[in-house]
Amino acid sequence: MENSETNNSLGLNTLTSTGTSKNRKRVGRGIGSGTGKTAGRGHKGQKSRSGGSIARGFEGGQMPLQQRIPKFGFSSRVNRGSKEVNLKNIASMADVNLDSLKANRIISQATKKVKIFGVCEVSQPMTVSGILVTKGAKESIEKAGGTVAFIEEKPIKEKFIKRSKKTDTKTLKDKEESAE
Repeated sequence: MENSETNNSLGLNTLTSTGTSKNRKRVGRGIGSGTGKTAGRGHKGQKSRSGGSIARGFEGGQMPLQQRIPKFGFSSRVNRGSKEVNLKNIASMADVNLDSLKANRIISQATKKVKIFGVCEVSQPMTVSGILVTKGAKESIEKAGGTVAFIEEKPIKEKFIKRSKKTDTKTLKDKEESAE
């Protein structure tokens, strides 16, 4: 009796439902089986051969759709590392700078420039440093007793200015020198 209780092979939970598993389809085993000779692959042709699969997107030599449709848009290299943050998202913070925004996961680690925008009531005074701020956001922060100090952007080096502008400034200098 104890043996039959431990042997659960005849339990209701081990019985299989009909139709849950199909028998394996044995192909290429004679014409009497129904899937003999060509093994369900049809007659001849590329798709009947082994390794005869066609690459996804291949249209038989015709120019594929993904190449026929024109390219569009671009990814700006200038705007890649900059983000805009709404003032209401950081209204509860006391000190706001790039590191604190990254620590609170408001901006990604790759972000190099941030600008705060928006007008809302700031509950506590906050100090914003090293971040650009719009006029409205600056007024809201200062109204609550906070301060805004941002680092001025570095001037563009002369070698990055277009040649035409560079030559114009040189000719102006030459004219000024000759006039003296």
